[in-house]
Amino acid sequence: APSSGLAADDTRPSPPPGPPPQSPRPAPGVAPGAYHHWGLDRPLDPPPPPPDVKPPLVPDGEQPPGLPPVIRQVATTDRVVFLTIDDGLEKDPRFIDQVRDLGLPFTQFLTDQAVDGHYDYFGELHRLGGGVGNHTLTHPSLAGQDYGTQVQEICGQQENLRNRLGVQPRLFRPPYGEYDETTLRAAADCGLGPVVLWRAEMETQGLVYRSGGRLQPGDIVLAHFRGPEQLDGHTMTEMITELLRGIQAQGFAVARLEDYV
Repeated sequence: APSSGLAADDTRPSPPPGPPPQSPRPAPGVAPGAYHHWGLDRPLDPPPPPPDVKPPLVPDGEQPPGLPPVIRQVATTDRVVFLTIDDGLEKDPRFIDQVRDLGLPFTQFLTDQAVDGHYDYFGELHRLGGGVGNHTLTHPSLAGQDYGTQVQEICGQQENLRNRLGVQPRLFRPPYGEYDETTLRAAADCGLGPVVLWRAEMETQGLVYRSGGRLQPGDIVLAHFRGPEQLDGHTMTEMITELLRGIQAQGFAVARLEDYV
């Protein structure tokens, strides 16, 4: 897989004489030894229990009052980040196995055109705990489009997700992260709440940050459903493994976005 340049320092002192140390116990529901099967050096750190009260949403810059907040990060001191995966272009069956084996929390923001009728694949991911968000019907840039066009894109996909997956998403992500005030109004009128952007993104060369050069508590991380044609010959599961290595190397756990937002 493409290197993120984030190799973990896993140097440990030799254990004292006696019985060999036990491997770290996986979190409940995680297949024993799965981390090794998927190319990780150690199990994923389990996230802390979800907060009893969700933290206040901190909008990304100034925003019009009374409209859904746009966020890139969750206001938490927990050493957690949130994995979000967009569109639905790739339907790698091994990714279902990876999610199941690792107990990986993530949110899938789905575009109808990319899903291309294969809602059963994403339904299985949802049954494994993957959250579902709205990412429009056809993935257009919404900024500058009229209200009717934006409502059709957003409400149309909201209806698809309700009919095909039996879910009513609360979270919306505008394609390319591009939006205007009309987008926020249309999202609200389609029954959606927070508009979720990102502060770090997984590219073929590794994690790329909007600022700061490293992960911070509460960061929302963007990846895409991609396969070898888009990943320089690497598979989606290899890309996810490389992403998880980078997260582990910086001392973070992956938590479920819907538990905090």
